[in-house]
Amino acid sequence: MADAMIRVPAEVRDRLAVIAESRGTSIRTLVQEYAESTLTEDERRERAERTRAYLAEHFGVKVTDDESAAMGRRLREAFAQQQGQAAA
Repeated sequence: MADAMIRVPAEVRDRLAVIAESRGTSIRTLVQEYAESTLTEDERRERAERTRAYLAEHFGVKVTDDESAAMGRRLREAFAQQQGQAAA
């Protein structure tokens, strides 16, 4: 794989260096992991549809848009709570 340069302001580079160091990794690895693990809106929508189809086919469960949105809110709240406890 060929390397490419990404231009960012010095403040961003410095912040990435701090984050990478705190995780015991490099900026290169940090950016690569972010790019590989972050989904676009279209990818999230596609994954949700595949999950809904799987649940319907294998378990007979049909998840509505409202149920999906409610679960998303619950998961975000739980994650935020966990992050708050980890910081304390």
